[in-house]
Amino acid sequence: MYPTLSELLKDLIGIDIPLPIQSFGFMMALAFLAAAYTLSLELKRKEGLGLLVATKEKILVGAPASTSELFTAAIIWFLIGYKASYAALNYSEFVANTQDFILSTKGYLLGGVIAGAAASYIRYRDKENHKLEKPEWREEVIQPHQLVGNFTMAAAIGGIIGAKIFHNLENLDEFMEDPVGSLMSFSGLTMYGGLIVGGAIVLWYGKKKGIPMLQLCDASAPGLMLAYGVGRIGCQIAGDGDWGIVNSAPNPFSFLPDWAWAYNYPHNVNNVGIPIPDCTGMHCRMLPEAVFPTPLYEAVASILLFTVLWGMRKSLNIPGMLFSVYLVMNGFERFWIEKIRVNTKYHISGHEITQAEIISTLLVLGGIVAIIWLRNNHKAVKAKH
Repeated sequence: MYPTLSELLKDLIGIDIPLPIQSFGFMMALAFLAAAYTLSLELKRKEGLGLLVATKEKILVGAPASTSELFTAAIIWFLIGYKASYAALNYSEFVANTQDFILSTKGYLLGGVIAGAAASYIRYRDKENHKLEKPEWREEVIQPHQLVGNFTMAAAIGGIIGAKIFHNLENLDEFMEDPVGSLMSFSGLTMYGGLIVGGAIVLWYGKKKGIPMLQLCDASAPGLMLAYGVGRIGCQIAGDGDWGIVNSAPNPFSFLPDWAWAYNYPHNVNNVGIPIPDCTGMHCRMLPEAVFPTPLYEAVASILLFTVLWGMRKSLNIPGMLFSVYLVMNGFERFWIEKIRVNTKYHISGHEITQAEIISTLLVLGGIVAIIWLRNNHKAVKAKH
């Protein structure tokens, strides 16, 4: 396992380059970029077909910088400068424990003040350079694909919040023991929580900008599947605990390497398991028994399902149909992987079930119902014409 990007690069090229980047975080960033890229392509395609149209917004041009603008710029860059200056002057400490440093109160006040003042001044000068004698309102034409950056930011913020909320709901005992630590920790994220909350915020923003909800859902579907697959690659590389149950059975597939059938996750980022002999450093443990590498399976399955969705996107012309198919695929894949995956289980009427199994079942049923309703509604509309 390679909890940090530095460890991965060292194994690949033999050079130790100390970087404050965790491999899981790096892959999550790539996942959001992948989703943003595919969303942009689909929005542009739908614009070309006339399914999406530009909107007009009025913006105030030529006004001087407001106090709130200057204050916001100063606060944001004060925090960045406060942390960045300390990190630059204490780089070894920063690299050794990046997460704890970010969440700590460590920083240099002078660095924050300089950065905040500079940002506020730059904002002021920029506004002054474009100031008009009399500020005026102008109409700006905005194409849907130009909003992809905003969609991505909304999905990232909402996704992280949702993932933390759903994880803590799934692990209430841990949350009650240390509420602040559970909320502030970088670990402990539930995918479905991120999908639900992040998706809801994106749909709200899309509606606010006049983009038809079903068209936006269809445009997002392939990228959501691809992003999940890329994110799971990060789970596998880092060994973040999303692995499966113990697998002591011999490998029945001659074409499959043993580590893809059963794996001990040495040097996992959570540092759980038994000590690795002669290992030095922060991540020197591995699982005592080999387990199913479920993140690997989900990564492969999701990327394959992405190719299917990408191939179907031009042939499914009923708005909402592609997203409904995505819901069925997503729920089906996750429901069955839960059978060999370690997860917190609820006890309901004598049965054990996980949060992901409940949600994935609802996704499959909801997707099937939506497919039937959309098809029947489409037929009824065609019959009227």
